[in-house]
Amino acid sequence: MPEKYSIFHIQGGIGKHIAATAVAKTIKNNHPDRKLIVVCCYPDLFINLTYVDKVYVLGNTQYFYQTYVDEKDSILFHNEPYFTTNHIHKRTHLIQTWCDMYGLEYRGETPDLIFNKLQKEIARNHWVTDKPMMVIHTNGGLHGDETRTYSWARDMPFEVAQEIVERYKDQYRIFQVARPNSQRLDNVHVINQPVSNMELFSILLWSDKRVLIDSCLQHAAAALNLPSTVLWNATSPKVFGYELHSNIVTETPKNFKLPNSYLFDFDFMGTEEEYPYKNEENIFNLDEVFKSIEST
Repeated sequence: MPEKYSIFHIQGGIGKHIAATAVAKTIKNNHPDRKLIVVCCYPDLFINLTYVDKVYVLGNTQYFYQTYVDEKDSILFHNEPYFTTNHIHKRTHLIQTWCDMYGLEYRGETPDLIFNKLQKEIARNHWVTDKPMMVIHTNGGLHGDETRTYSWARDMPFEVAQEIVERYKDQYRIFQVARPNSQRLDNVHVINQPVSNMELFSILLWSDKRVLIDSCLQHAAAALNLPSTVLWNATSPKVFGYELHSNIVTETPKNFKLPNSYLFDFDFMGTEEEYPYKNEENIFNLDEVFKSIEST
């Protein structure tokens, strides 16, 4: 009998790719008789997933058409969920929106991040310390795109991050994950140079506390079932977050002029002319943050 295929095409950032593993699982659960072929930007996130039969890096798909499309029984999943009505109106979580867009029956599938034995051993040797470990993710986004040192829409305000460090520096060995040009916190070990995705995410395996933002590590923590404190500024945990986390959402000023916004309110990169706060002192309540860290 000829083989049948589901072809899942993914574009976007690393966090979106982690969320997409839940969509891939949903596709496989809806079409178990079809081999699942993934084409994406970060294939290393999919290689260890048992429900993915083969993964290709975007742009390196030699003979793909003749193998999976031409006169083949294949279904294509290649639409962009960010430009659907439900996503733009923030009605449903990204994963739910993605599945609904394809007409899939979504049964609550969650993201997966699977490490093989060697990856786990390398992580143990690299990250295990003499003290409990805290990971604080202050600045997200792709390495190599260093046009801004601080993206206010998603990054953690520096003063808030430093207050967290000062409170817990004696109890934990604290690792700051940031972009190369971002401001460094005092009394932390800084991770701000590119490493492999799986190496970066493996730090979570040995972490005791995690204070994160709307970026790849909060998706990775969810995929690893590691409850974390996540600070949300101009983006929404209803759309991008997970219920197992302690999600702390700031109050964004209303009736703020957004001359450059089209279908979304605030740009992920946090353009300066759309900055809505008079100061950063009250963006997050530190007592609420500390309470969350100590109970998560």
